[in-house]
This record gives sequence, structure tokens and C-alpha cells, in this order.
Amino acid sequence: MRTGQGGTTCDDGEPAPPARKHRRPSVPRSGVLVGVLHAWCTRRERPAGPQRGSVTAEVAVVLPALVVLLALLLATAHVGTVQLRLEEAARAGAREVMRGESSASVQQTVQRLAGDNATAQVGSAGDWTTIEVRARVEGPLVDLLDLELHASAAGRKEHDG
Repeated sequence: MRTGQGGTTCDDGEPAPPARKHRRPSVPRSGVLVGVLHAWCTRRERPAGPQRGSVTAEVAVVLPALVVLLALLLATAHVGTVQLRLEEAARAGAREVMRGESSASVQQTVQRLAGDNATAQVGSAGDWTTIEVRARVEGPLVDLLDLELHASAAGRKEHDG
């Protein structure tokens, strides 16, 4: 253990832990305190032999799992975003159908909101109109899953008058 202008350091050059403050700050460093610092610096042993590099090996094993977990998290977020876009497109398409817009205009609105691969199907039963929007999820990881999402919205036709 060495002491100098930079503070107390262990023999291996690492800084020693901060000394505890005594209740009486006017007490100078005693031999007991120096002995405690020396014991703390010498009891930390470096791993030798086969133990060396074990942290690197553990990181090499865990890192691919973390990358896969991050990819799955991003893919799930992408699927959720596509589902939200489909729901918004279905609501907008249903509003247009209820106002009496043409099917070409409805399809154009759906594709603008949900993407070019989205399709809309309109069905009517009495005064109620239902629109269903479907689309395949496209992306680097979700292409492997071959997912197709859908959303629907319904409403009553508006009458002129």
C-alpha cells in the first residue's frame, strides 16, 4: 500500500477504498486504518489458470440470446403497429362507406392508411355496413412467420334528408 499526493493506492495500482469517517474528524490516520486498507487490498485475489477469461466466455454465450430477444421484441412492436394501422384504416373506410363514397375511394383510403398490400371488403346487412381490412405483415423477421392481420369496423348508413 502506498500513499502520496494522489491518495492511498494498493500495491497493484488500484485506488484503495475510501476510508470511513470517524466520529471524531480530528483523529489522524492510525496504524489500524492503514492495516485495514492493506488487508482489503491484499485479500482481493486475481483468478489464475482456468478461471481467467470466464467472464468473456459468459458474455459470448449470453450475447446471442440477447440479440434474439431484442429482435423478437422489435418484431412484436412492428406487428402491433401494423394492427393499429389496420384498425385505423377500417374505421376511416367505414366512415367513407357510411357517407356513400365509391368503393374505389374506400380502397384508396384503406391503402393510404394501412399500406399498399392492404385489401378492404365491404359487406352490408340492412342499414349496417361492415368493412374488413386485411394485410400481410412485412419485415425482416416477421416474413418468416407469414402473418396476416385483419381489422373490421361497422356503422349505419347515413340517410340524406
